[in-house]
Amino acid sequence: MPQLPEKIHELTVGQLSARSGAAVSALHFYESKGLIGSRRTAGNQRRYSRDTLRRVAFIRAAQRVGIPLATIREALAELPEERTPTRDDWAHLSEVWRSELDERIKRLNRLRDHLTDCIGCGCLSLDSCVLSNPDDVFGDRLTGSRLLADPGGTRRGDRPEGER
Repeated sequence: MPQLPEKIHELTVGQLSARSGAAVSALHFYESKGLIGSRRTAGNQRRYSRDTLRRVAFIRAAQRVGIPLATIREALAELPEERTPTRDDWAHLSEVWRSELDERIKRLNRLRDHLTDCIGCGCLSLDSCVLSNPDDVFGDRLTGSRLLADPGGTRRGDRPEGER
């Protein structure tokens, strides 16, 4: 990992990428989502303050444990004057996120424990499928693969027949 002289207070996107391990495209994406900021030089080049390294490390650590970027952005926005997160900030946020992560772990364990049955059923909607139809909640109304989530985020089986 390249070392930067202490006198350098701003980083180019390439330097930030090399030091943080994040791809340049990821850094541009983080910036477009309001997670990090830069200033532009007279030549319209991005320059990042050194503390952006800690902010990127914070973002990447949160992503690794499964925290969505929108949640990370909300957390960073709550910091006073949009300052760089500290160890105490991470400790506080990790407590806040713990219940969300516990629930995700519970769902993943359920998926792991029932994955063989799920793949074996073929359509993910049999009355015995504990993943897509827990406790056969749709059994009285619908059958078949209509219970799979559609790209819009709703279950196709939740919509009236004429809206499909």
